[in-house]
Amino acid sequence: MRVVLAVALVAVLAVGALVGVRYLWLPHSRPSLAAGEIYGIDVSHYQGEIDWPKVAGDGIDFAYIKATEGGDTVDDHFDANWRGARAAGVKVGAYHFFTLCRTGADQAANMLEVVPVTGADLPAAVDLEFPNNCADRPSVATVQRELKDFLDAARAATGRPVLLYVQDEFDAQYDITGTFDSPTWVRHLLRRPGGDWTVWQCSDLAAVDGIDGGVDLDVMRGA
Repeated sequence: MRVVLAVALVAVLAVGALVGVRYLWLPHSRPSLAAGEIYGIDVSHYQGEIDWPKVAGDGIDFAYIKATEGGDTVDDHFDANWRGARAAGVKVGAYHFFTLCRTGADQAANMLEVVPVTGADLPAAVDLEFPNNCADRPSVATVQRELKDFLDAARAATGRPVLLYVQDEFDAQYDITGTFDSPTWVRHLLRRPGGDWTVWQCSDLAAVDGIDGGVDLDVMRGA
């Protein structure tokens, strides 16, 4: 009986430790910053209403804000987030979710119609991943061609190269980072990545003042 109780106690303590790490330590953990690096977040309508002065007061210096998706979808919190972040002194950049069922030209036109290009502090970013994308899986040549059209149009309008956020599975299928010479935004939870990156997503459940629930925490180099 004592052995059973001891095993049960160890199990309870182990579960408690995991819960503590997941809900108490991880959300409040932030990596140390190297010289020239700053903390930021990326947000969309999923975060709901955001208190941007509180976000700025919690050490967040930049935000990538979802603007558009596909050829005609606009994030309904984009305008409020863009204006609120800028008013609070947070540097802003917009990101577009690239779908596999619309042309790159259509998607670039959608983003550029919504994003105030001259008001952006940071280069635009494009989100390339399979989750929440359409069911289409075009050929490698087709995806690379459409993405090139998107990147070329965005760069021509903004004067800056577009930041690539590429899911590993997406990259493995379509060889994005091996084909396009653009700055990268890498997802590498908890551990600092190697290589030549511009933005690092270090958490997907960070606690930040002014936001209900977890949010992606990012680090930017060369700010």
